Amino acid sequence: MRMASLSSGSSGNCIYIGSENHHILIDTGISKKRVEEGLKALELTPTDISGIFITHEHTDHIGGLGVLSRKYGLPIYATEGTIEQIRRTSSLGTMPEGLYHPIHAGEDVTIGDLKLHPFAVAHDAAEPVAYRVNSNGSSVAVVTDLGEYTEEIVTGLQGLDALFLEANHDVRMLQVGPYPYPLKQRIMSRLGHLSNEAAGQFLLRLLHPGMKKVLLGHLSKENNYSELAYETVRMEVTLGEGDWRGEDLDLSVAPRTGLSAVATV
Repeated sequence: MRMASLSSGSSGNCIYIGSENHHILIDTGISKKRVEEGLKALELTPTDISGIFITHEHTDHIGGLGVLSRKYGLPIYATEGTIEQIRRTSSLGTMPEGLYHPIHAGEDVTIGDLKLHPFAVAHDAAEPVAYRVNSNGSSVAVVTDLGEYTEEIVTGLQGLDALFLEANHDVRMLQVGPYPYPLKQRIMSRLGHLSNEAAGQFLLRLLHPGMKKVLLGHLSKENNYSELAYETVRMEVTLGEGDWRGEDLDLSVAPRTGLSAVATV
């Protein structure tokens, strides 16, 4: 199984996950052209994609959904609350009947040899989820856009081979940055986004000897930068309880545009 980011950040998010036989996208917040370019770098085309799984309805996660799905007839999987909000997003245009497939948090969805487990997360959206994907004994997860992680989430993400994890902001940069106060409060709330420090603490709860790759993503353009996220997460792991050290990790940061490192498990 492979996992890679085609784009990750406030300007648009799109994650690829696939086995030898089946391929999916998680979110399409970038243009059809950029999706096509990203897949081409992975030696794929949109016709290879079996479905698009949406985490939630914010524009940076669905901006390119309408054009891409209509062009290639790609099924869209999302919670009922998210689908309702997508239907209300006039900028996406009218979708042909039959493309929407409602899913439910806690209930697995099987696409060939990919088994997806959506789970509820705390975010200021209608019915947001994150995804764990299992295939042929391997397991990866995409966990972004959540203001906090619960014990239930930690338990459900044990034993991963690779993880795509949000490290959205540096708390100090956010506090002194240009955002209006209400927006700062929203981002730092339980319905907002994980800070670099919180991402490192969360990761420490999930680490085990079999975890082969960690990709950090969904970095804020205004309140974070790659080197800071990378070093902060490594430091949190090193300073946390247990014997893990930051240098033990195969850790990288997904770029805001373009293909990330590819996690192969």
